[in-house]
Amino acid sequence: MRIVSYNVNGLRSAMTKGFTDWLRTDPADIICLQEIKAHKDNVDHQQFDELGYEHYWYPAQKKGYSGVAVLTKIKPTNVQYGNGYMQSDAEGRVIRVDFGDVTLINTYIPSGTSGDERQTYKYQWLDEFYGYLEELRKTKPNIIVCGDYNICHKPIDIHDPVGNKNSTGFLPEERAWMDKLFNNGFVDTFRQFHPEPHQYSWWSFRANARANNKGWRIDYINVTAPLQPRLLHAQIWQDVKHSDHCPVFLQLSQP
Repeated sequence: MRIVSYNVNGLRSAMTKGFTDWLRTDPADIICLQEIKAHKDNVDHQQFDELGYEHYWYPAQKKGYSGVAVLTKIKPTNVQYGNGYMQSDAEGRVIRVDFGDVTLINTYIPSGTSGDERQTYKYQWLDEFYGYLEELRKTKPNIIVCGDYNICHKPIDIHDPVGNKNSTGFLPEERAWMDKLFNNGFVDTFRQFHPEPHQYSWWSFRANARANNKGWRIDYINVTAPLQPRLLHAQIWQDVKHSDHCPVFLQLSQP
């Protein structure tokens, strides 16, 4: 099972930059997209049909905002839209797709960049989502949570930890939430294979940040501990450029 998580920062925009051509290279069996900023009817989704992908969409109610989607060549056994929290669901932030005994959750965690109100909501959302995961784990032990977390976990995950110590996305409370996740049975799959620094998945459009690799690692594919023995390979594909993010990749063995 090959999985990609990719914040495309507008799917239609990404498609004008070669996203569909990249899909033709068969990068993964399952492509989890965030910040699609589109409804299915607004996208030439027949391109995905022709490449053999089934696709499941959970856009935000507000046009041109947020939203998640899953493209998959593996037929799911169950699809669930949303996590049951009204504001999160209105913003199209969670879609769950089951593949037999594996539950894949594609999520777009809120950003706090637009001010205190959204930062406060981000903390609320994180608490709600953690509770959702804990409840789900009672019946679904094999969980993958991929997406744009909008959080750098450790100083190694951000190019300037000192200068950004008061920046949303690297605040102590956000990082503590990640600690809680990893201390309670989730595994950071990328760090299982790559302990080295300067591995980022998002770069500001400002100050030539991407060319200088002044980035943040805020996109993750994390799994519950029972899936750890099945981890084969993880990667950040920094040279794939249809967005201000790049894809992150995980390969799992069959059970």
